[in-house]
Amino acid sequence: MTTINKTKCIGCGACVSVCSDGFEMGEDGKAKVKNAKAPCVKEAIESCPVDAIK
Repeated sequence: MTTINKTKCIGCGACVSVCSDGFEMGEDGKAKVKNAKAPCVKEAIESCPVDAIK
């Protein structure tokens, strides 16, 4: 299961840039999972500068 640690997330949008099928920005300015089964999720996890995605 893919989750985002909202405390760690800095809202940079890297995950959305890498994998817009899997992630989107929420109203709180933090990333949220849109589709954990998107093929680019692993790449987005690796792109997170603060390791907020698990």
